[in-house]
Amino acid sequence: MNALLRTWGPGLGLAVAACAVLPWALPPYWIYLAVAAVVSGVLMQSYGVIVGRAGVMSLCQMSFAAIGAWVVLRLNLADAPGGFLLWLLLGGLAAVPVGVAIGLPALRIRGVNLAVVTLGFAVSTDIVLNANQFPGTTELKTLVRPEPFSSDAAYFVLAMAVFVLIAIGLALVNRTRIGRSWLELRHSERAAAAHGISVARSKLTAFAISAFIAGIGGGLMAGQLGLVVSGNFAMMQSLALFAVAVLIGPHNTEGAVLGGIFGAVMATVLEKLRLPQDLGGILFGVMAIFALRSGVSQTDFTRARRRERAARPLLESPPADEPAPVPPAAGEGNVLEIRGLSVRFGQVVALDGVDLTVPALGVCGLIGPNGAGKSTLISAVTGFAARYEGSVVLAGQPLDRLSPSVRARRGLRRTFQTTAIAPELTQEEYLAIVAGRRLPRQEAAEVLRFFGCPPGEVPVSILDAGTRRLLDVAAAIAARPKVALLDEPAAGQSAAESLALGRRLAQVPARFGVSILLVEHDMDLVRAACGQVTVLDFGHVIASGPTLDVLDAPAVRAAYLGTVLEETS
Repeated sequence: MNALLRTWGPGLGLAVAACAVLPWALPPYWIYLAVAAVVSGVLMQSYGVIVGRAGVMSLCQMSFAAIGAWVVLRLNLADAPGGFLLWLLLGGLAAVPVGVAIGLPALRIRGVNLAVVTLGFAVSTDIVLNANQFPGTTELKTLVRPEPFSSDAAYFVLAMAVFVLIAIGLALVNRTRIGRSWLELRHSERAAAAHGISVARSKLTAFAISAFIAGIGGGLMAGQLGLVVSGNFAMMQSLALFAVAVLIGPHNTEGAVLGGIFGAVMATVLEKLRLPQDLGGILFGVMAIFALRSGVSQTDFTRARRRERAARPLLESPPADEPAPVPPAAGEGNVLEIRGLSVRFGQVVALDGVDLTVPALGVCGLIGPNGAGKSTLISAVTGFAARYEGSVVLAGQPLDRLSPSVRARRGLRRTFQTTAIAPELTQEEYLAIVAGRRLPRQEAAEVLRFFGCPPGEVPVSILDAGTRRLLDVAAAIAARPKVALLDEPAAGQSAAESLALGRRLAQVPARFGVSILLVEHDMDLVRAACGQVTVLDFGHVIASGPTLDVLDAPAVRAAYLGTVLEETS
């Protein structure tokens, strides 16, 4: 409760103050503009979900708003029971199935292609609305606001209450597994799937929630205006608000407020201040340059700088001591069994009948020269390769034909050679996303300290590349899978840091109960971490067994040096 008050206390206080002061302090026209700004802020919150959090280029949010307005006006025309507040809710719900339907193409396409699909829906909505007027337009039956919200001043209070309720609801959703998954989607769908997140469910949920909020916003607009026309929800409105969303960042509450003000009343404010209307375009252009330069929205940039200033003293603390050695774990049997694994890309055979096992509570190495098929094997085992022959069995359960996210939830986690961590997260938050559960602070601190990472409050944005790699490994271990497949985790590390990482990895099975399959080129790290090693060359296993024996084998030395070494007498 105290944390909730600290988070929302100032904002709720400002909202109450605005509701108590503005309706009585402003002249009627400015009250009307204030209502428009709050309604626009609600619409911006829908962009905050789909654009800001999930990173999807949706250009049809105003089409969802049109659905909400249409339902509200249709119920008003029919004098349906329940009143305006119930109609408002029904308008938002009516937009949900349409949002899910529009989100279905997002399961296979993304980026500009998806933007074109959503823009096509916005164009179609324009055509339909121009051919068919909103309910009540022909009959001239306007929507009469219910008591006690009949005046603009009272309706401002209602709109503000809706805005605050949506903001609190989204904040609660953002703390859930599905809310955290949106940030993963925005930066890397592959990483999200590797962390056990269902990409399809996350995307469709984002579309559904954003459509619901947009439908609510459209209903509020109908209540504000009494009657609406197609121009209120035109395609260009969606494009303009999308641009504002990218620049300002409405997934942050203050961004939604600023976006609502900018989108609804900027032109009037400039006119009242006797400033040229071109100034609005100049401000928009300046913000666009700023967003392109920083790579983030205005509110994200401000928040990141504030968090970085607070966290920098933590980076200056002395590095964590290397953990004390732990006796090797003693597991029984194999936790991962790969049999006859073959992968072909057209006529190219990347893997040919590979057999590999990882013992329970063991650390195994997978090495070989560039192009040997190591990363292909990890992709196939974790479900990212489209097709393969052979079998993958985890703890006695076959994983073949399962998606990457399901395999991850079954206990098979992986890292990638290139990290894709949302920079606005703290390390603790990232660990919680990857773990898929609420991670106690003490547990998160233990894992981070074990791998030599800074304290958990430090944001990812100020970590160097090497530390981000360590954080990725720490997150994979914090998920407590049965097996973690680590793809070159020492990238960006110095020789000493790489050797220290190897000693830490050797202790992971005993300390955290996680077996490891390690892909690495650093032989010193392999010697320090691995009890046994499998060597690939041109997709074939050329050696497998205890680490020192394998690394000294002539065939392995020949594969790395490209020639057969002559033995000296």
